[in-house]
Amino acid sequence: SSARLERFLQMCAEDNMRVANPTTPAQFFHLMRRQALLRPPRPLVVMSPKSLLRHPRATSTVRDLAEGSFQPVLRDTTAAERAEKITRLVLCSGKVYFDIVPVLESEALEHVAVERLELFYPFPEEAVRDAVAAYPNLTEVVWAQEEPRNMGALSHIGPRLRVVVPRPISLKHASRPERASPAEGNAADHRREQERLVRDALGLLEG
Repeated sequence: SSARLERFLQMCAEDNMRVANPTTPAQFFHLMRRQALLRPPRPLVVMSPKSLLRHPRATSTVRDLAEGSFQPVLRDTTAAERAEKITRLVLCSGKVYFDIVPVLESEALEHVAVERLELFYPFPEEAVRDAVAAYPNLTEVVWAQEEPRNMGALSHIGPRLRVVVPRPISLKHASRPERASPAEGNAADHRREQERLVRDALGLLEG
């Protein structure tokens, strides 16, 4: 099923709501605290799948919950020590991150960083700009999503990324092809297409 993220994002304007996709317990906790204190109040739409409730990688420490605040972009903590080597930055949101990272690790792709956009609207321009600027040798930024190209956040995110990402850096996307339906309807087809878009996001289908 699909929560139709694209339809919520089409309604976003004039600071009228918040649309988020938190991927850790701490992020969700701090998002709720932030929402309770928001003045003037605004509706909050949370795109969070049930699968992350039990996912072994979607965890937080007690310190994460007790300290800090909601982060609109979750940075790749493994990339800081190899920032000079990073040439490809994959931006994604939600559970597709947990499909991409195991492949990144198994392929030992030293030149790729994967970071999570946790807030769609208002678009966190400065946080994304900082993420891009952290890698001085970056040559391409890829937006990766599970949804077909005509659905999900692509039409909302694409123009905003083009404003933030310097022109010499290539801007691409990895998604399912345009579809009339949000899902394949067959588990085997879904897995096969998911594997393809993950490898596409990481540049493993190129060449």
